[in-house]
Amino acid sequence: MDKINKDVIIIGAGPIGIACALECKKHNWDYTVIEKGSLTNSLFNYPLNMTFFSTSEKLEINEIPFISNNPKPTRNEALEYYRRVTTSNKLNISLYEKVDTVKQNGNGFTVVTDKKIYQSKKVIIATGFYDIPKLLNVPGENLEKVTHYYKEAHPYTLQNIAVVGASNSSVDAALEIYRKGGNVTMIIRGETIGERVKYWVRPDILNRIEEGSIKAYFNSEIKEIKPDNIIVSTPEGEITLPNDYVIALTGYRPNFEFLKHSGITFSNDVKQIPTYNPETMESNINGLYLAGVVCGGMETHKWFIENSRIHAKIIAKNIQSKI
Repeated sequence: MDKINKDVIIIGAGPIGIACALECKKHNWDYTVIEKGSLTNSLFNYPLNMTFFSTSEKLEINEIPFISNNPKPTRNEALEYYRRVTTSNKLNISLYEKVDTVKQNGNGFTVVTDKKIYQSKKVIIATGFYDIPKLLNVPGENLEKVTHYYKEAHPYTLQNIAVVGASNSSVDAALEIYRKGGNVTMIIRGETIGERVKYWVRPDILNRIEEGSIKAYFNSEIKEIKPDNIIVSTPEGEITLPNDYVIALTGYRPNFEFLKHSGITFSNDVKQIPTYNPETMESNINGLYLAGVVCGGMETHKWFIENSRIHAKIIAKNIQSKI
C-alpha cells in the first residue's frame, strides 16, 4: 500500500481537532483530520438534552460566531455549529477511520490506520478522553443492565435506577430520570454532591435529595451488581437495593496506551500527565503535538473547549517557525 504524504496529520475531529484543521488551512498546509467515529464524536455521545456550562462565545473557534437560542448552548446547537464550521470551510476530514499506530521516522511520522498509511511531517493528537470509562471493577459490571454512558431518560421510566457518581453528568441523569418517572438512587463515593456541578442545577439536586424524591447514599460504593439488585457498602454497613439498571457515570480517561505506543512519556504519578511544552504544545517527541483535554491526563476537568481552543494557534505558530 502506497503512503499518502501530508504536511500535518490531526488525530481526532472534535472541536479542538477542527480548530487545528482551520489553522492548517489558513497556512496552506496539506493536512488530513482522521477520526474513528462521527464528526465531534464525543459531543454526539453526550446526553440528548445536555446544556453546556460555557456560554456560546467561549465555544467558538477561529473567531467564527456561535449563535445559540440561550447564552448556554445545548448539545444539538453545538453539533450544528461545529458541523457548519467544518462543511462551510470544506475541511479535509476522514471519518470512521481508526488510527492504529504513530511511529516517528527519519522523515517525520508514519501513521497507520485501518484503511490507509500516511507519511506526515507533523502529527497533532487531539483525541480527548470520552471513549474509555473509568470502571467500577466490581463483580457484575459486565451485565447488560450496566452502562457508563447516559443518553436519555425514557428507557428508565418505572424502573429502579442506581446512578453512580456526583458530577454534572450524574446529577443531570438523576434529575431527568426522576422527572420521567424512574425510581432513582444515587451512590456517591464522597460526602456531598460535587462542587463543580452547574450552579443552576446543584440546588435542584440537593433539594430533591433533602425531600426524599431521590435517595442518595454518601461515602458509599457499589460492591456487587446482580441481575435484580445491587450490594452497596455504606457507613452503616452493607445494604441490598432492588435494581433494574446501573448508570455508572464515574468519569473517563484518555487512551494512555495509544499515547505510550506513540512514544509519549508521562509524569510518574497517578495524574498521568503526558509530557509536553505548554509554550508550544509539542510533546517529548519532536514534531508530535498534543491539543485539547488529552493534555490533562487523569485530570480531565482541567482542560475543556473553552480554555484549550487556543492550542491550535499555539501549535500552528510553532510549526510555522520550523518551516
